[in-house]
Amino acid sequence: MKRRILIKLLEESGWYLKRNGGDHDIYTDGNKCEPIPRHPDIKERLANKIIKKHNLK
Repeated sequence: MKRRILIKLLEESGWYLKRNGGDHDIYTDGNKCEPIPRHPDIKERLANKIIKKHNLK
């Protein structure tokens, strides 16, 4: 999955960029945090896990 698609799903659900880490960007909804790798393509398995974990669809 493209990174920008996953970030778009997060932002549409109210998540926002909290800070930049070393190899990840940290997104939060105010309560929970999720590190998103800074690769152009994120492995499908990881992307699906994040989507399912936060009910993003």
